[in-house]
Amino acid sequence: MGDNTRSISEWMETHFRHFNARETLEAASAWRIFASEGGRMLVALAGAMSTAELGISLAEMIRQDKVHAISCTAANLEEDVFNLVAHNEYCMLPGYRDLSPQDELLLRNDGFNRVTDTCIPETVIRHIEDPFIQICSGLAERNESLFPCEVFYQLFEKQVLQPHFQTSPAHSWLYAAWQKNIPVYSPGFEDSTLGNIFAARVIDGTIAAHTAIRSGTEQMQHLVEWYMEHDTGRGIGFFQIGGGIAGDFAICAVPLILQDLQKQHRFWQYFAQISDSTTSYGSYSGAVPNEKITWYKLDVDAPRFMINSDASIVAPLVFAYVLGD
Repeated sequence: MGDNTRSISEWMETHFRHFNARETLEAASAWRIFASEGGRMLVALAGAMSTAELGISLAEMIRQDKVHAISCTAANLEEDVFNLVAHNEYCMLPGYRDLSPQDELLLRNDGFNRVTDTCIPETVIRHIEDPFIQICSGLAERNESLFPCEVFYQLFEKQVLQPHFQTSPAHSWLYAAWQKNIPVYSPGFEDSTLGNIFAARVIDGTIAAHTAIRSGTEQMQHLVEWYMEHDTGRGIGFFQIGGGIAGDFAICAVPLILQDLQKQHRFWQYFAQISDSTTSYGSYSGAVPNEKITWYKLDVDAPRFMINSDASIVAPLVFAYVLGD
């Protein structure tokens, strides 16, 4: 029988010796040291991590000041809230690999949107739509604008969603981000369900102008200013889950500062990525970290790691190790 009294950290130190396991442990250990020296961390969140309920572990990282900013797809932004208010209405499909096109059609007819083994009920989307669009409509009428995360922050502040919570808010990374008042960037808002709905409401006149939601370049400006303000002490690291726009957008803040603004600031001081993509012809998601040196994102002495694995398995272990669990 194994020693069940050992911590997660001790268990990882015992068993994670080679290949992606070793890379996972080294990335987690380097982050723990970086954090102990006062380093700040931005987490880039791609894939379907909110639907995978990564918020259970990520929220604790935010609450314990181990994560200081988030860059995520707009889908991850909204799906964290979808899960928060409709958790009990989700449909799980452990046998999703065996679904036929007819099975998929039946799910659609029953009002479900499938994300691998998890089906999001269409009803929750429509439930969130009304208060979200109401705020956006008011912003447009007053010629004001907010970032997508700030619309959700307003809904939290006004206690609009709390009566509908079906799971603990402690499991919501966005709720934790609101409580800690950290910035959340969601480039490509239009590539999300609520982004589509927002565009439709502008088209039909419910919302007077697209300007109610602040643009991607405005988000980039905010991120750059945040980076320059907080690039002190040990500096800022970058922990990337998946690939795509969430990572591409945020990591470019540093070359923008150095090359386009021509201001003196440091490169990202730590980099790790969990990816299921392998290095291939032009694949950014699978590019090795060294490639980022030529793009003024990392320096040659930055701790850098590439973990080829399933983020829903690896990320909670990394977070637990950083927290000292």
